[in-house]
Amino acid sequence: MQTTNHGTAAAALIACAAALATSGSAADAQEKPNACPVDGCVISIVGVEKHGDEIEVTFEANFTPDVSKNHIHVWWGDRFTVEQAGRAAETHYGVKQGVWHRHDQYPVYVTTEGASTSIREGSTTLCVTAADRDHNVLDVALYHCMDVSGSL
Repeated sequence: MQTTNHGTAAAALIACAAALATSGSAADAQEKPNACPVDGCVISIVGVEKHGDEIEVTFEANFTPDVSKNHIHVWWGDRFTVEQAGRAAETHYGVKQGVWHRHDQYPVYVTTEGASTSIREGSTTLCVTAADRDHNVLDVALYHCMDVSGSL
């Protein structure tokens, strides 16, 4: 006669699920999907530090960035507006497209490429917004800028 202890197997399964639910990456992925909540994808700069010739930026967001889906655009705010920080600058807003860096590095990012300190041209304001897979700004009302002059 074969016996199966479903109670022990169920307890082990529940313990395993609980462990996964409380681990950092699994919990973050469940709490913050890539899809935007009803109030939109919101991202803010919550900290900056000098990192060699660049700036290390810490973000806080209500979504998990993925460069092939909803992701992050960072740019120098004294050089370009939020409307210029995406591919639809000319077609949707009638302004010349600016320079930004698209990425999904979260929550810590070091400025590079279109957000490098080497191309800031005297700008001291770093900005961030959410963009879609086509690199269009999701909502020009949802962006955040910070004076980073203390970290240059």
